[in-house]
Amino acid sequence: MESAGSQPKRTGAATAAATGIGAEGSGSGSVEPRSVGGELEPSAEEGQTKVLNEDLMERVMGEDNLRAAYLAVKANKGAAGIDHMSTEELGDHLRKCWPGLKTKLMEGRYKPSPVRAVEIPKPGGGTRRLGIPTVMDRFIQQALHQEMDRIFDPTFSEHSYGFRRNRSAHEAVKAAQRYVRDEGRCWVIDIDIKAYFDTIDHDILMRKVAGRVKDKRVLKLIGKYLRSGVLENGKVKRSAKGTPQGGPLSPLLGNIYLDDLDKELERRGVAFCRYADDVTIYAKSERSAKRTYESIVEWIEKNLKLEVNRTKSGVRPPDQGSFLGFRITEEGRIAMSEKSIAAFKARVRSHWTKQRSVTGKEVLANWQKYLRGWIGYYRLSERFWDWEDLEGWIRRHMRKWFWLRWHNWKGRANAFRRLKVRPCYYRLAHSGRGAWRMAGMLNVILGNRWLREHGFWVPSDLVKAGTAPT
Repeated sequence: MESAGSQPKRTGAATAAATGIGAEGSGSGSVEPRSVGGELEPSAEEGQTKVLNEDLMERVMGEDNLRAAYLAVKANKGAAGIDHMSTEELGDHLRKCWPGLKTKLMEGRYKPSPVRAVEIPKPGGGTRRLGIPTVMDRFIQQALHQEMDRIFDPTFSEHSYGFRRNRSAHEAVKAAQRYVRDEGRCWVIDIDIKAYFDTIDHDILMRKVAGRVKDKRVLKLIGKYLRSGVLENGKVKRSAKGTPQGGPLSPLLGNIYLDDLDKELERRGVAFCRYADDVTIYAKSERSAKRTYESIVEWIEKNLKLEVNRTKSGVRPPDQGSFLGFRITEEGRIAMSEKSIAAFKARVRSHWTKQRSVTGKEVLANWQKYLRGWIGYYRLSERFWDWEDLEGWIRRHMRKWFWLRWHNWKGRANAFRRLKVRPCYYRLAHSGRGAWRMAGMLNVILGNRWLREHGFWVPSDLVKAGTAPT
């Protein structure tokens, strides 16, 4: 959303061409663009008054807001919903259908489509269930999100970091480090909410939204999105609970729902960090931590009607367990969690296998893309040896991959000739030993420098370069 909002503004025909929304589609009923940080920006008191008025849908349908929503959906790309429409087709569809769709939205007659059920693997094992809305519904949800975020985000807790502008997981981890290192809070309370996004109570959520939003059209539309259901095996399944992950609106609704938990923790004066449904509380003694744990679990289950997974929740020292993939050592340093290291090793094993259906260039490009993202996140760790100790093992998997792709002794001999290795090593091509054992011997042929120069990077290659090598 932020990146889309920072795009240069376009007007007239340029706007219509980019968004499919021209004067006919968005001019009537829209409000004038508001300055961001300028004289037109309303004060907090004026903003609160406008929230209480029934004009939010007009602001959602404003041309500037719709343009930003369109650009955000295009930039995020993503899979198609049940109608199989891609983000590339969104502009043409808006040009043809937007006037009628806008009328339905303004009159409260728009009916969202069910989401498409998708399961993706979780880093720690298992799968996470997502609901992919259609591209059109993503566009409308994004427009709603942008205006609602202006209403709700300023009132959220300073200890809430997930899915918020100018906040990140790294900031949450650094805050946790300060609690442990600077304040001596050496006990952590982990709160794991079982299937959080699937168990959000619609009635409680809508009451929270209605406390700030008085536009009945917006409330009705949000309710329709919550009840739109999931299409599975040709049938639509609806539930009185949950907001499917996968749409732009779900993260904001999730934060709205848990805002009361933040306020309760602030009222109690405890130190805590929350990133979406990942909650950690920090205490100075084990006794205090256990007492807080029992009382807050009871509060969550009673007031939010959520189930706390007591198997995964509990009290622990900060150097155990995992918070957003990290842990805090006894010295107060940020380190990768054991769970994150295990997930990384599993990814290395699965990536550097013999993939017959994928070309070598594709395997290498996919690895570089993954490693850039991985090091961009885990570079926060202050213990580089967490991954540096694995780098010899990673390179051995790469060399094993080469050995297997060379197939047989003829392929290996041809590869040795292309690599211009010394004749004395040709005997290795005829070896009948296993691929893993031979990978350990290939370091004389595929040395570390050769792998680095040909793009077969390990984490330290990117760290030492400062940015990803070209």
